[in-house]
Amino acid sequence: MTLRKRWPVLAVAAGLTGAFVTGCGSDQGGSGGTGKPLIVGMSDDVLATDPASGYDPGSWLLFNNVFQSLLSFPNGATEPVPEAAKSCTFADSRSMTYRCTLRDGLKFSNGDALTSTDVKFSFDRMMRINDPAGPAVMFPTLDRVDTPDKSTVVFSLKVPDATFPSKIASGAGSIVDHRVYPADKLRTDGKAVGSGPYTLQSFGKKQAVFGINSQYEGTAKVRNSGITLDFFHGGQSKLKQALLKGDVDIAYRGLAAKDIADIQQDAASDSKGIDVIEGSSAEVQHLVFNLNDPVAGKLSVRKAITYLLDRNALIDKVYQNTATPLYSIIPAGIVGHNTAYFDTYGPRPDRDKAKQVLRENGVTGKVKLTLWSTPSRYGPATDEELQTIADQLNASGLFDADMKSVGFDQYQRDINSGKYGVYVKGWVPDYPDPDNFTQPFFGTGNVLGNHYENGTITRDIIPATAASGDRTATTRDYDKLQDIVADELPILPVWQAKQYAVVHGSVYGVENCLDPSTVFRFWELSKD
Repeated sequence: MTLRKRWPVLAVAAGLTGAFVTGCGSDQGGSGGTGKPLIVGMSDDVLATDPASGYDPGSWLLFNNVFQSLLSFPNGATEPVPEAAKSCTFADSRSMTYRCTLRDGLKFSNGDALTSTDVKFSFDRMMRINDPAGPAVMFPTLDRVDTPDKSTVVFSLKVPDATFPSKIASGAGSIVDHRVYPADKLRTDGKAVGSGPYTLQSFGKKQAVFGINSQYEGTAKVRNSGITLDFFHGGQSKLKQALLKGDVDIAYRGLAAKDIADIQQDAASDSKGIDVIEGSSAEVQHLVFNLNDPVAGKLSVRKAITYLLDRNALIDKVYQNTATPLYSIIPAGIVGHNTAYFDTYGPRPDRDKAKQVLRENGVTGKVKLTLWSTPSRYGPATDEELQTIADQLNASGLFDADMKSVGFDQYQRDINSGKYGVYVKGWVPDYPDPDNFTQPFFGTGNVLGNHYENGTITRDIIPATAASGDRTATTRDYDKLQDIVADELPILPVWQAKQYAVVHGSVYGVENCLDPSTVFRFWELSKD
């Protein structure tokens, strides 16, 4: 019998009763904005200001603060609550009709009224444009959107989907003004009109400036008078120096692991008045195997790599323990997490088993292999990470592995053409539900591009789990899915991130911005 570890699941928002009913939104936020302004620095880029296009962490940071969705995730919650809506509920027991009633008096920052027409327009527009870099891929179950009256929106789904509320609570559910956004193409002027707590006052290569939206009606209580977001475009050392000099109040996403460790050590002595805030995260990173590749397509090669991967040594060397080893597809803290890879391949590297599985399948010489990386998308330490994995494989004497790195655009083209055998994929969840760690990877039209299909997963498990309103009742099915994937090895989980922000001692509220929902809530930030 295998011992299966279980990890605690984050508490859901109080007062919710499963995914079928999302309660009434009675808390009023208001414009706020009486505190001091803050400067936030990050090395991630914001790739889009139009919600029909952006599908990256930087863009969603902008969307979550400038736009409203019908629902939103409160701090620390894994179930959404009303935001632009005052109530949302499934109208049928099969989770195929989802009805939302809007708050009264909603307006965009330009003063235009926000009605059901704008909600329908936003979803229809996103699906019509279907931008390759956009979030339309999240809504394969959406059939149509109807508006019986100006305050009611009805979503009709093709198949039961109990995760639909979580999907529309993400940045993908951002509501835009139908009067100022074109219906069939992206807005490319770098401007944004939303109904969220902030306005986008300016957007450029070096920074974005956010002001307070005086028209905002929702749950957020704003504790500052504006945010300036400084972009460092991957420049980790420049971000660190800006923080130490006091040019930014907060460093978020992009400090090197060594810099965080050094700052933590300095902070312990309180020598610079700087604090490191650690939060939970569901961000993960995997190695992906192309099953059509003549080398990585061999199960024996994939198993040998899995037996040889030393996650602890990798994390210690490259990430300075700012991540944790990951042994399955669904990360710790999310319903359905198990340790399938730990159970199947053991807790530590095993060269003897790696050699055995290769020899039993006729592989006698060193396996020549290239690991492909793209740090511009998955973080500046990605090259070092994959080189370290290559070194681990070579140290066994069973592999002749190297690492190559390319820009993201070329990387994606090469994956689509089947050029790579082994490559890295990072994943920042759209919403904190096991569906978001399984359906995009193993469902129809998945994002991995590795030619893996399993009928039990695609036809049975994913539809069954998506239809279940009680997410805790899906655990058995997700166990089965993770066990199948661990056996067939289309991907190899490597690590789960911890979230960090580094702040000056006079800054408060950052701890309310670091949780598995990945929503960085500008309105929670304040400083003396």
